[in-house]
Amino acid sequence: MNAPVPDPRANALLAALPDTEWNRWEPLLEWVEMPLGQVLYESGTTLSHVYFPTTAIVSLLYVMEDGASAEIAVVGNEGMVGIALFMGGESTPSRAVIQSAGEGFRLKGQAIKDEVNRPGPSMHLLLRFTQALITQMAQTAVCNRHHSLDQQLCRWLLLSLDRLKGTELVMTQELIANMLGVRREGVTEGAHKLQKLGLIRYARGRISVLDRKGLEARTCECYAVVKKEYDRLLPQKIAS
Repeated sequence: MNAPVPDPRANALLAALPDTEWNRWEPLLEWVEMPLGQVLYESGTTLSHVYFPTTAIVSLLYVMEDGASAEIAVVGNEGMVGIALFMGGESTPSRAVIQSAGEGFRLKGQAIKDEVNRPGPSMHLLLRFTQALITQMAQTAVCNRHHSLDQQLCRWLLLSLDRLKGTELVMTQELIANMLGVRREGVTEGAHKLQKLGLIRYARGRISVLDRKGLEARTCECYAVVKKEYDRLLPQKIAS
């Protein structure tokens, strides 16, 4: 049997394009596998493509001179990676790493620049996504400064869960610690606490969320602020 042809419109931004825009974009989109841990771009390098995940999740990390890192945002099937290309910067001080394996589509840098330089629905959609992403980055900074690791972990799990079809994440505690910019021991303690409460099950690098409402009750207001802004600015329907 032939494998099903991946549908770019499993990404919400691509699905929201009007027919005239979509007909222009579709031939330019290239399907890509997005394996766990792959770096899409490094800090300071010139970006060549933008990426539209369909089943993968990408973590945007800020990396310090000593190699320490902390996540500033996550992007999944609601958005795109590489806004520096159409914002005029060409590069960014962050690193983009695939935190949950899957697939997606990419578009060459010149093609996305052409779309933004052509006023219309595409430009407005991309600008709304950019505003939502900036909100997530700002709220993450506030959360990391003012809220407990327990709350941060719940927020991170919920943001990741929103970008997956199922309720299971493949993620080691070491990777989560790198994302949150904390010690691995802190993540271990936090995960055990959530597991004892019956909110998650963690085994062999797999986290299964058992009680989403329980996670929402334990997290800080940062998750709700980000979700509300994404719901306000971006299309919600994702093609199946």
